[in-house]
Amino acid sequence: MAFMNPSNEERRKILEEAKTIAVVGLSNKPERTSYMVSQAMQNNGYKIIPVNPTIEESLGEKAVSSLTEIKEPVDIVNVFRRSEEVGPVVDDAIKIKPKVIWMQQGVYNEEAAKKAQEAGITVVMDQCIKVDHALLVRK
Repeated sequence: MAFMNPSNEERRKILEEAKTIAVVGLSNKPERTSYMVSQAMQNNGYKIIPVNPTIEESLGEKAVSSLTEIKEPVDIVNVFRRSEEVGPVVDDAIKIKPKVIWMQQGVYNEEAAKKAQEAGITVVMDQCIKVDHALLVRK
């Protein structure tokens, strides 16, 4: 059976209930998409945890090298990695038990999604979290 994203209503509920977003691949360069999207989410009240072993901090938040270093509950793991690099990210995400793994626009990995779903984690693929927030969440 082919993968289907949660409905607009389900994604709206995810975004309304979430408080903390761990962003895998978040850059500290303001011109990068990961930075712009995460900054927009931060400006909308979400706590952002940068997950990137090559930076010290981003958006004023201390970066961690991997998801498994995070010591607080994470609602959404937002993935800015190439589709073929998502497998190990999902493996780490399963260890910290987020409610949702959200793969950004252009990121699609059915095998990783199936593994996450089998672990009880909701998966969104090939969708921009910033765009969904703007379209689905009422201010």
